[in-house]
Amino acid sequence: MPPTANDLSDLTVLAAFAHPDDEGFGFGGTLAMLAGRGARVTLVCATNGDVGEISDPALATPENLAQVRQEELRQAMRVTGISDVRFLNYRDSGMDGTADNSHLASLSQASAEQVSARLAKIIEEVQPRLVFTHDPTGGYGHPDHQAIHRHATQAFTQTINQPGGAGEGFLYYVCFPRRTFQRMWQQLKDMGIEAPFASLDLDKIGSPDEAVTTVRDVANYVEIKIASLDCHRTQMNPNGPFARLPKPMLREIMSTEYFTLARPENAGEGSDFLAGL
Repeated sequence: MPPTANDLSDLTVLAAFAHPDDEGFGFGGTLAMLAGRGARVTLVCATNGDVGEISDPALATPENLAQVRQEELRQAMRVTGISDVRFLNYRDSGMDGTADNSHLASLSQASAEQVSARLAKIIEEVQPRLVFTHDPTGGYGHPDHQAIHRHATQAFTQTINQPGGAGEGFLYYVCFPRRTFQRMWQQLKDMGIEAPFASLDLDKIGSPDEAVTTVRDVANYVEIKIASLDCHRTQMNPNGPFARLPKPMLREIMSTEYFTLARPENAGEGSDFLAGL
């Protein structure tokens, strides 16, 4: 059962995501809650975000963006209260159909066995009770998000509840519900602003609403979440589409976080650990 007191110092947590800043958008408030209540959190970032945006050329160049984004993530986690940040140092694969997908150092070109084994080794070391990663959709279908979803799920399966493994554990997928994407895209359209990834099918983007098992109100931690995300300066374009959405709407969206309880499968009533925190 989850701890009944506010103190979570006995709780170990592993979060595995694809790029610097992925941790913040769908999960930053829960991360801040866990860290603030004393949980021991390890954040694993699979790539260095090498082919991400550069909001201002004064912040980075394509040649040093990986190093800049690593430091942005470290700073973001200092704001959140997390010191154990680890990089697998794969290259960002970019979106499907781009040349970056074929780069030999990219996550897309790494063997599934290799990546899963590296994550499993960290799980065996940390012995987390809670593991978080991307959901199967990867939010908007990013191949790195989907890859880490698969690899982290495999690593969890290999290590948790196995003989000699880390013991009882819970695997959660971080969701960004389809209805929320559609709401944001419609707002941008109403404002005459072209939405990112406008070519994507809005009936397929995001987590299916029915996949959500756990909803958390993180309004008490939203200021930390926003301050942490603001550390990803190369990715936070102040003139970008999302930044132009009405501030009350953005704050409201960021104050609720969504998850799928993936393991244990067929969990019974009262067995949702995260919902009890």
